[in-house]
Amino acid sequence: MAFARRLVGECAHMVLVARRKDVLMELSDELRAANSELKVTVVDCDLASQRARERLVQILDALPGGKTLLINNAGLGDYGEYMSSTPKRNHQMLHVNVLAVAELTRAVLPRLVMHGGGIINIASLAADLFIPDFAIYAASKAFVASFSEAIRLEVRKAGVPVVAVCPGPVHTGFGDVARRQGCTNGYSSFKKWVYTSIPTVVNGALDALAKNKARYYPSRRIRLIAWLLRNTPLGLMRLVMGMRPRKVEAMNEQ
Repeated sequence: MAFARRLVGECAHMVLVARRKDVLMELSDELRAANSELKVTVVDCDLASQRARERLVQILDALPGGKTLLINNAGLGDYGEYMSSTPKRNHQMLHVNVLAVAELTRAVLPRLVMHGGGIINIASLAADLFIPDFAIYAASKAFVASFSEAIRLEVRKAGVPVVAVCPGPVHTGFGDVARRQGCTNGYSSFKKWVYTSIPTVVNGALDALAKNKARYYPSRRIRLIAWLLRNTPLGLMRLVMGMRPRKVEAMNEQ
């Protein structure tokens, strides 16, 4: 929603995709009120569904040619031990965080090479980590970051920029959805220290795309942490992550 509001004056046609059609319709009305010439297509789509993604690809394929910006920012998480996770939730995360990114990118790449545009993939600082109690999410974001880097190299001669955006915690509803019953919220002074505002992520991502950067870490603090992660010996990183406060302590005490 934040990207749509930021780009409302710069687009002729915007395709909004999410599960809840009522929310999309409200946003569509808001955007058209801000820009009466904007055409908005609303697609209620559960990206965890293969059939729904295929329908979305068909809609994208039917769009008229022109410069296109794809923003893959949907994501699911699941706080808690992998051993107690549910297969259904794991499948949903992998479909949304991995398959949707790959399939939608494949769908628009020919259009981007022919008409211009770019891709913003929302990864995470977690892409540089292995995180107990957050195993699949961190691994899926490692995929997003690596995938973005590879695609960027493949299409760079065509002048198509691809950026992986790697924020730390952001004030959205993500954490509430990802948290299991009985799981702690993981709040700490350190987490507060690395929080990034939504406008910083959105504006910085668009600026990074314009400058054809491979990755965007949306603050000096996040960039410092990313640098430390990349330069920390693996053995030491295992020790540090093994000492990390667990998000399932309350559950284990019951």
